[in-house]
Amino acid sequence: MVDVRDWNRRGFIAGIGAAGSLAFIGGPAQAQGLGRSLGLSSILGKATDSALDKLARPGAFYDDEDIRIGLPIIGKSGGGLLGSIVKGASRLGVLDDVTKTINDAAGLAAGEAKPVFRDAIDDLSFSDAPGIIRKSDGGTRYLRQSSNDRLHSRFEPLVDSALDKLGVYSTFDGLAERHSFIRAAGLDRAKINRSVTDQGLDGIFAYIGGEERAFRKNPLGGLLGR
Repeated sequence: MVDVRDWNRRGFIAGIGAAGSLAFIGGPAQAQGLGRSLGLSSILGKATDSALDKLARPGAFYDDEDIRIGLPIIGKSGGGLLGSIVKGASRLGVLDDVTKTINDAAGLAAGEAKPVFRDAIDDLSFSDAPGIIRKSDGGTRYLRQSSNDRLHSRFEPLVDSALDKLGVYSTFDGLAERHSFIRAAGLDRAKINRSVTDQGLDGIFAYIGGEERAFRKNPLGGLLGR
């Protein structure tokens, strides 16, 4: 007796496989555009969901040094006297707990961000995409190129809420009362939020790219949950 669920699953996989073949092997222009849209949007959606699930796990941002979020005043290229002071304070452990909490906030925001990324993916027009989508992480690159500002504006409130919920803002207010270098840095709510949002998106896109490359190598495994 044929299992209807198995039959439906096979049909779904076959459809995705056909779409992917049209997208990357070639064919009539109209069919190729449809294949790109169905195949790549499905891969990109799965890659995004998987990346956000991983980053939403406790400690995910902080434990991965490649995407760990630094203090706002330092960012990724902070320097000068003020940057040196804050880096020194961090080495002494003054700001260690704050850094961990900031990364936890990014993870909390990532866990709420699936609808934001799904909406952006649904609005992409892959038929108009340049050759970049043929690269192993081309969908991720195209998503960021096309939707970065929109994603930033919608991710930022999620980060703001997480930072507030975990007490990052109040912690910085307390530190500013006790340490002059924090007051001198002028780390207000907007600056903290913007820095964490920028760095958080960098980490998210790095993970999405990794997931996309994996799904492209093994699309059936990705679609079945690997």
